[in-house]
Amino acid sequence: MKGFILFGVISALLAVILGAFGAHGLKAWLEPAALQTFEIGVRYQMYHALAILLLPTLGRMLHLPFAELAGWLFVAGTVLFSGSLYLLATLDVWVFGPVTPLGGLCFIGGWLMFLFAALKGPAYE
Repeated sequence: MKGFILFGVISALLAVILGAFGAHGLKAWLEPAALQTFEIGVRYQMYHALAILLLPTLGRMLHLPFAELAGWLFVAGTVLFSGSLYLLATLDVWVFGPVTPLGGLCFIGGWLMFLFAALKGPAYE
């Protein structure tokens, strides 16, 4: 779970940096729609950085195999969903468009695994 703590902290830090960069540095360079796409990537990255940090915090209350799977799905979702949105917004590389829904599916799967981890964890025994 230490790796999730490190990833979560670094991901949250990057979300703040990218959010500031988007709000101040990219505003003059991107169309409003592209800037909104970039901001969605930042928002989802921050939400899931916090979710990743929550997993080790609740570790004793969760079923570990499902919690670990949730963490890995959140990591994959962050890279695929937010990463593809950053590339779409800044480089206009539409090849990455189909990657975004895969990242969304990873996020959904991560939340389902988080739910299973909570339901099967010692807190419910």
